[in-house]
Amino acid sequence: MPRIHFHQQLAALKDKLLAMAALAHQVLEYSVTAYVNGDMQLCEHVLEIEAAINAAEREVDEMAYELLSREQPMAIDLRFILSVIKINGDLERIGDQSVNVAQRARSLAGLPPVDLPVNMTRMGERAGKMIRLAIQALVEGDAVVADQVLAMDDEMDLMNREAQDLLVELMMLKPETTDHALNAIIIARNLERTGDHATNIAEDVIFWVRGSDVRHKMTLAEAE
Repeated sequence: MPRIHFHQQLAALKDKLLAMAALAHQVLEYSVTAYVNGDMQLCEHVLEIEAAINAAEREVDEMAYELLSREQPMAIDLRFILSVIKINGDLERIGDQSVNVAQRARSLAGLPPVDLPVNMTRMGERAGKMIRLAIQALVEGDAVVADQVLAMDDEMDLMNREAQDLLVELMMLKPETTDHALNAIIIARNLERTGDHATNIAEDVIFWVRGSDVRHKMTLAEAE
């Protein structure tokens, strides 16, 4: 009976984390849409959702630490709880990155629009896909799906570097675009960081399922 209760608590912890993950994915979508469309009302929704994410983070941490202290889980259950604690932090930081995007959108309110050489919607969709796959990997306990997220991280990094280069060049050629370009540079970085957090989640799923730590691994050629 005690083990049944323990696994019910694990399931409740997972459900709470997944609800938080849904909010993190939603707030990212809202923030990018708010920036692209100049929607100030949507910016306010971003702030409201981020507050809910912060509250959920505290609840998940409390649940996880209570399970660690009372149940003293072993092996895969211990790895799951440790992974939940780390994933919880990354989801909260996705909320922070989304707030940063919304704040950039608000800073541009009232300025005339400028055509930028960067498709921020595409970057947001890529970051959103990484989050969805990372959460799918968590739901299904599927390290293969998590591997897909890791493979997408390099592409996200490349998109960010290309955006930075194009926007710096634009500012040099057209100084009047500086406000918009600087904000876009910051947003591109926020989206790239969101992809990093999705990658962290995928790495934690791999740790939970396989018991292997894939962080900071590189080939000999890369190290040189």
